[in-house]
Amino acid sequence: MILVAVFGVALLVAVLLSGLAARTVLSTSFLFLVGGALVSDGFLGLIHITPDSEIVAVTADLALFAVLFTDGMHVSFPKLKENWKNPARALGFGMPLALVGMALITHYLVGLDWTTSFLVGAVLAPTDPVFASAIVGRKEVPSKLRQLLNVESGINDGLALPIVLILIAAAGPTAGHAESDLGKIALELVLGLGFGVVLPLLVSGLVRLPLLGAEPKLQPLLPLAIGVILYGLCHLTHANPYLAAFSAGAVLTAVSPEAKNAFEPLGEALAELAKFAALLVFGALLTPTLFGDLSFGGYVAVVLAIVLIRPASMLVSLVGTRFDRRERLVAAWFGPKGFASVVYGLLVLQAGIPHGEEAYTLIAVCIAFSIIAHSSTDVPIARIFHVDDLAGIDSGHEDDPVGSGGNGPATAVPAERGDR
Repeated sequence: MILVAVFGVALLVAVLLSGLAARTVLSTSFLFLVGGALVSDGFLGLIHITPDSEIVAVTADLALFAVLFTDGMHVSFPKLKENWKNPARALGFGMPLALVGMALITHYLVGLDWTTSFLVGAVLAPTDPVFASAIVGRKEVPSKLRQLLNVESGINDGLALPIVLILIAAAGPTAGHAESDLGKIALELVLGLGFGVVLPLLVSGLVRLPLLGAEPKLQPLLPLAIGVILYGLCHLTHANPYLAAFSAGAVLTAVSPEAKNAFEPLGEALAELAKFAALLVFGALLTPTLFGDLSFGGYVAVVLAIVLIRPASMLVSLVGTRFDRRERLVAAWFGPKGFASVVYGLLVLQAGIPHGEEAYTLIAVCIAFSIIAHSSTDVPIARIFHVDDLAGIDSGHEDDPVGSGGNGPATAVPAERGDR
C-alpha cells in the first residue's frame, strides 16, 4: 500500500503543477520519474522494486498498450492514405539507420559483442510521442508533422519486437532455433494485427443490431471493453498486444467515430494513469547503483543516441520530402525512448543472456535521459509554431499567425493529449 500512497501523492503534485508544466520546461513525466527514484532503495527506501519484480513488467506493458490504443484513435485513414510516404520513410529508412547506428556506438564505445549491440539498437529504435505531447497533441502544429511522429511511434513498436526477440534468441542458449522463433514471431504479429482489426469490426456490427446499443452514459465503456478483451486475448494467445492495440484504435475510429468521441476523455485519462504508474515504477529502478554501473563509454553512447543517432537517421529519411527545415529538425529531435523500450529492455534482462545486465543498464539510462530531455523540451520547441499555452491560459498573443499556415489567429485549443 505504500506504493499506492506514493502514487497518490505524486499524482496530486503532478495535477497541481500541471498548469505550470504546460508553460515551462517542467514536465509531469519527469516528476513521476524523480518521485519513483526518491522513494526507492537508492534514496528513502520506502518501496522495494527490482527489475525482475512482476509489477515492473505489468505496469510497463499496460501503459504501452493503453497509450498505443489511444494513439491509434488519432490516426485518420483518409489523411494517412494521402501522406503515407513520410511515415513509410521514417519506418523503412530512419528506423533501420537508428538501429544500426546505435549498434555501432554500443559495440565500439561500450564493448559489447555484435549480437548484443544490435539487440540494444533494436530495443532503443522505437519512439514514443507520449513524452512530446506538445508536438503530437497540438492542432496548431502542422498535421503532417504530427501524423508522421504519431504513426511512426505507433507502428515501430510492433516492428521492433520481432527483431528484439530474434536477437535475444541469437544471443542466448536457443540460438540454434532461430527459424522456429522467426515463424512463431511472425504468427504473433499476424494474430495481433488480426485481433486488432476484427474485434472492433465485430463489436461495431453488434452495436448496429436493432435490439442492441449502448445507453449514452455507458457509451465510453464500449471501447474500453474492446481494449480489455483485446489485452486479455492477446496475452492468452501470445499475439502481439502492441500491434493489436494500435490497429484496434485506428479501426475503431474509422468504423465508429461516435464511439471514439465518447471514449476519448476517459481513454486519455486512463492512458495518463497507466503512463504515470509505469513512470513511477520505472523511476524506482533508477538507483545510484544503476547509474554507477554504466561506464564512461556507456554515457557517451547514451548522449550520442539522443543527440546524434535519432536526429541523423530521421533527417536522412526525410531527404526529398516537402517538410521545411524547421519541421525536419523538430521531427528529428523528437525520437524519445518510451514504454516499448522499457518492456523490451526488461525482456533482455530476464532472458538471462550473456551481457544482459550490462545491456539493460545502458538501455535504462538511455530511456531515463531521453524522457528528461524530450519531455522538458516539447513546450519550448512547440512555441516555434506559435502554439498558445497548453493549459488554455491566454498568452497574450492572440494575433500571432498559426505556425503551420499563418492564415489566421492562434487560439488556445485544448490539447488532444493533456499529459504534460
